[in-house]
Amino acid sequence: MEPLHLKVLGVPIDLGGAHRGVDMGPSALRVAGLNEGLKALGHTVTDLGNIHVPNPQSCDPHDPRARYLAEITSVCNEVAEVIRRESSDGSRPIVLGGDHSAAVGSISGTVAAHAPGGDQIGVIWIDAHTDMNTPESSPSGNIHGMPVACLLGEGPPGLTDILGPGPKVLPRNVVHIGVRSVDPTERMLVRKSGVNVFTMRELDEMGARRVMERAIELAMDGTVGFHFSFDMDGVDCRIAPGVGTPVNGGLTYRESHLICEMAHDCGQMLGMDMMEVNPVEDLRNQTAELGVALILSAHGKSIL
Repeated sequence: MEPLHLKVLGVPIDLGGAHRGVDMGPSALRVAGLNEGLKALGHTVTDLGNIHVPNPQSCDPHDPRARYLAEITSVCNEVAEVIRRESSDGSRPIVLGGDHSAAVGSISGTVAAHAPGGDQIGVIWIDAHTDMNTPESSPSGNIHGMPVACLLGEGPPGLTDILGPGPKVLPRNVVHIGVRSVDPTERMLVRKSGVNVFTMRELDEMGARRVMERAIELAMDGTVGFHFSFDMDGVDCRIAPGVGTPVNGGLTYRESHLICEMAHDCGQMLGMDMMEVNPVEDLRNQTAELGVALILSAHGKSIL
């Protein structure tokens, strides 16, 4: 395994969802031994600390269709700038959430760093949800349910235009894995968009290996690499209880590790997110510990 220079960035944001506590996710992942584990694999690790995020108690949500839009836009712009800058020396970023709205920033930054001249990147999105609502379709107005739509150019201009106007990725290169909960108002948007969705039924029928093989093919079709965005609610809530929006019937422990191991083995991952770890909902930090183990699998840790 080739040693990498990894840069860890915390984004303690819980403005995008309705359940408080996910802002403690970056701390929980660090406490669970993330940096030490990555160094033990032979990688060089630079911890960039945390992005400053306003406290929701001190902010006005304003538009109920897109709550805390101004604050989330500001945070995502800063995340994108940091990722673009810190990736310029060939380093690979690992972004710790926080709610999944932060991925608008991390992926926009990855695009700016690796595809500035019109090239494309792919996205592999592990999640119980498709996160493709817009302010017009969202039943809650929570922006953590909108990041994929924003990356495709559908959503509030502040979020669609980070580091430049327009879509950041093409639908054909976006792959969802583990989906099992889609808002009724969101389904038509997903079907019409052209993104690739592997629901839990496909996981059951095809198996995790074939699903991930196909996901890598789709994410890499005409791209320079892919960003790997992992929402811990993609994992079954019996083994990952510490999330804000748990859904039964998710990825098993071994399916989750296999997906991460294959993301590493293909050699095309440009950056990674680990999102939605919520210590308030957790049991003895077990979800953060699993999150760390999955990050390590995605960076070369193997059984033998």
